[in-house]
Amino acid sequence: MDFARVAGTFSNTALTRAIAVGAFFLAASGAYAGCGEPMEPGRHSVSIESEGVARSAVYFIPSSYTGKEKVPVVFDFHGSHSNPEGQLNRSSWDKVAEKSGFIVMALQGSLAGSSAGTYAWNVPYVTTQPGGLDEIAYIERAVETMKETLCVDPARIYASGYSGGGRMLSAYLCAGNDDFAAAGFVHSLRAGRPVEIDGKWGPDAENCSPARPISIMAFAGEKDDANPYAGGGKAYWQYGFKTAIQRWSELDGCKGNGDPKKVEGVTFSLYGTCKNGARIASYVFSDGTHAWPKPAPATEAVMAAAKDGAASVTKVATVADAKPAFDANIDPASRMWEFFGKADSTDVIATAAPAKGKSGTGVASDCATDTDLQGTTCSSSQPINMRRNGQGVQDAL
Repeated sequence: MDFARVAGTFSNTALTRAIAVGAFFLAASGAYAGCGEPMEPGRHSVSIESEGVARSAVYFIPSSYTGKEKVPVVFDFHGSHSNPEGQLNRSSWDKVAEKSGFIVMALQGSLAGSSAGTYAWNVPYVTTQPGGLDEIAYIERAVETMKETLCVDPARIYASGYSGGGRMLSAYLCAGNDDFAAAGFVHSLRAGRPVEIDGKWGPDAENCSPARPISIMAFAGEKDDANPYAGGGKAYWQYGFKTAIQRWSELDGCKGNGDPKKVEGVTFSLYGTCKNGARIASYVFSDGTHAWPKPAPATEAVMAAAKDGAASVTKVATVADAKPAFDANIDPASRMWEFFGKADSTDVIATAAPAKGKSGTGVASDCATDTDLQGTTCSSSQPINMRRNGQGVQDAL
């Protein structure tokens, strides 16, 4: 399986060879397509053929990968005006994968971004631009490629999207695709294209028909000026985060109101009783912007301990004994990974956790190549129905 050891092209020919090799292992050792050999750990660039077009992606192999045991996969979707490498730098999904032993695949949108080497997603019904390709077909092909060429567990394939990438992931789920066991969204959750009916914007019910109830974890910032928390903004957005969560709770057949709890400016909600064991969890940051949330170091308790000695240790212990409703010191990728693993279990994520001194959430600042500007001019030749909607209009990335 030389094609799987190094960066290259996952073409139909390669896939045929993969299937043939996989068949050999099936006969010889009870394995299945994609299993049998280790791979060099780290990031690898690859080209995936979709509808006759070579599409780019980057995948990450953890050092624990042997090629003999099935491992999970997380697909990471970049934001507008970004790329797979930049998204991995932003999200740190590869670091979580190295620690926990799973594969990450970061795909690349087909639209040209605002600067060289950056891209955006051709999101169905809301983004139309010259050069846009069928992203749904590309994602489907990428998922099948992973299952056919690497030793992955098809029941543990997940996805995460940031900004425009999360809107693309939302559209993929809404289109009825059933590849992902659970999904995560950072400043990006949608439940169908925006439509205005009787002066009020909301998701188009006819534009989102998921294959089944799916567990979702979503993050939002109340001071997000790119994809506003309360709604508005560019044509592709319009309805707010609460509306998107509410609609998904209806699609998943959830009960209750999410039972929101607030700790240190972070509000956590969980719809824990939905159809087919699905759950919907959300984190809203009162001071959050459009930047990917980043845990702030618990410096206050550390500094107090160094200054006051044993007395401060007592103070920290007292805070810990308070047991807040959840740990507000959040790294989205790590938190999503925990959620994905527990999505169908009775062990609900984000239960009581000791406080770690002064915690909070800052913003990632090491992503110079993946700034999500969200502003590219688009045009559309798609039909517009009688309802006002955000389909294929200006600034739709």
